[in-house]
Amino acid sequence: MLTPTTEIIAAAYAVGGGVGAFNVIQIEHAQGIVAGAEQAGVPVILQVSENTVEYHGGLVALGVACLELAAGALVPVAVHLDHATRGELVDQAVALGFGSVMFDASALPYQENVVATAEVVRRAGVFVEAELGEVGGKDGVHAPGVRTDPVEAAAYVAATGVAALGVAVGTSHAMLTRDAALDFELIAALREAVPVPLVLHGSSGVDDEGLAKAVRGGMTKINIATQLNKVFTAEVRRVLADQKVVDPRKYLKPARDAVAAQVAHLLRILR
Repeated sequence: MLTPTTEIIAAAYAVGGGVGAFNVIQIEHAQGIVAGAEQAGVPVILQVSENTVEYHGGLVALGVACLELAAGALVPVAVHLDHATRGELVDQAVALGFGSVMFDASALPYQENVVATAEVVRRAGVFVEAELGEVGGKDGVHAPGVRTDPVEAAAYVAATGVAALGVAVGTSHAMLTRDAALDFELIAALREAVPVPLVLHGSSGVDDEGLAKAVRGGMTKINIATQLNKVFTAEVRRVLADQKVVDPRKYLKPARDAVAAQVAHLLRILR
């Protein structure tokens, strides 16, 4: 059932649990994510990133497909716009019926980030997530100054009015290995200082034990993209080893099923 993001996040936040938020590349991803959530019997968030919107040449087709899949699901499913940097894309997602947006002004200087994000919060009328700190590429994640400062994070939330905050605590986007070293002391300090749910970006680089510990330590929304892409692509490669296969359904269905199994596994870890 299509459910507002704020309801799913609030329920998990109240009990110290986690919510899996998985990125959609094409409809098979979305179908697999919903199927995995139904297998696990828990809510889930479908995320469409700005990069994916650009890949498809627009938001409407994939966005409407996600909303329809959410509406027909047997568990609560929210639909979220991920890493949007353009205000007009935020407006379009809200108009389509997305339950939340992530406006990413983290590349801007602090005060410009505050002003831009506060304006999005003012006009969006839905759950708005933002990011403070730098969850960048693997080579840069350990550089000085990229981690989120708890005092600054608390001030940022107060100044912008965001409903959730993505923080830099040792993860990195697009990691192909699951060996990120999370700063659990920083997670605890952020949870104590920041009065809204925390979001872990780059979670594909964290192993199962680390994900569970991150949730126990105070992370609520756990964003996962690359891990599903790895599983999906590995299954496509396996099927296409038979060079006689040409029907896309022959390799997309097993890949979709592999995504569902992985999502169910991860959701059980995050509870």
